[in-house]
Amino acid sequence: MEIAKLLNDKGKKPKEKTELLSNWILEGLTNLDQLIDFAGKAKDPAKATCIEALEFATKQNPAAASLESFEFVSQNLVSKAPRIKWESAKVVGNTAQLFLNNLDVAIKNLLENSEHEGTVVRWSAAYALGEILKLKTNYNAELLPALEAICLREEKQSIKKIYLAAIKKASK
Repeated sequence: MEIAKLLNDKGKKPKEKTELLSNWILEGLTNLDQLIDFAGKAKDPAKATCIEALEFATKQNPAAASLESFEFVSQNLVSKAPRIKWESAKVVGNTAQLFLNNLDVAIKNLLENSEHEGTVVRWSAAYALGEILKLKTNYNAELLPALEAICLREEKQSIKKIYLAAIKKASK
């Protein structure tokens, strides 16, 4: 079944569509290039569903992502749609360890999202930035003080806790 047909199927609930698409990714039944091409042209709700399916897949198997899909979600961190922002951030968090030389755009956009008004967007940015910090890359020289500064201004304890755990782990 093709992606457009699945997403337009009125007989399936949104979560069912996401789960099916995620399984297609994991089982190699859909080509990631086709998924990215479709999502890139789709309206925000369909794009978000495609990215959420990629998030589900990469949570189970980070290697399900490709460099192209990582770059796609990194660029979509600046989308106007909050759901696209937070699903993209979760994909980045799930897969950053595979793309250590391609984190610049993701980090820049995640830092921008750390100031977003939406709690879920800030939470997912914290998750992804925390995962990147734990990798102990060359980015940490600039990322560690940036995350410490975010902790000082972040009011939500649940989000602050994510940053503090990552800072503690990266400092070991």
